[in-house]
Amino acid sequence: MPRASTKAHWDAYWREHGDPHATYDNDERILAPILALGDVRGKRILEVGAGSGRDSIELARRGALVTVIDYVRSSLNVVAQNSAQAGVRLSLVCGDGTRMPFPEGTFDVVFHQGLLEHFRDPEPLLRDNRRVLRPGGHVVIDVPQRWHLYTVGKKVMIAMNRWFAGWETEYSIRELRGLVEGQGFQVTAAFGDWMVPGFFYRSLRYVLRPAGLHLPLHPRGILGLDRLGTAWRGWFRTKPLAFWTFAMIGVVGRKV
Repeated sequence: MPRASTKAHWDAYWREHGDPHATYDNDERILAPILALGDVRGKRILEVGAGSGRDSIELARRGALVTVIDYVRSSLNVVAQNSAQAGVRLSLVCGDGTRMPFPEGTFDVVFHQGLLEHFRDPEPLLRDNRRVLRPGGHVVIDVPQRWHLYTVGKKVMIAMNRWFAGWETEYSIRELRGLVEGQGFQVTAAFGDWMVPGFFYRSLRYVLRPAGLHLPLHPRGILGLDRLGTAWRGWFRTKPLAFWTFAMIGVVGRKV
């Protein structure tokens, strides 16, 4: 059976991957739907599962009152270092995302990226997301999209017990929407994005890293193809078919 995404695994992972410039960011995939909810100044926002904290740092930069919770201290140490370098202040809490030490109705927005897919039973996480939101508050959830080449490669690596994150799953937009609605949220928006750069370039970059060969985060543009790709993605992103091709998808849910 594939190994689980354990606390020890993630503690070791964030000890090794603390440099935010060495890993890919979310290209505002999470920020955009949060900012679309309105001015974040003075809003109480919670990120569950800290990662490097880049999205939380940007929200704090814009005036939000941001709390970050993670169950491994190495991740919180990375966030503390990155936020200090950015000159912003975050509240950092070490705790379990399914039993968070916050009163009911504490936050205006709760968000997480790359977290839900690691739970074999995601309902306790979503229930506690809902509990700590004020009435009318929003949850923003981002997960891998099921019908993608990335999923095929991931499943092979999981079966070989060599996937960097242990066990994880993925969702279609219909499945994700149904899961969130089943926990008492009204889904008000859906979003998604592709991998830029693509899956093969990222895979090559990770494969070469142990050999001491470090490719840049992004390949150099050739004959303006990078600009053409940006324009095409901007157009196609608005089409329903795009949700069958995105690498990552997400929904915004309102607590009713």
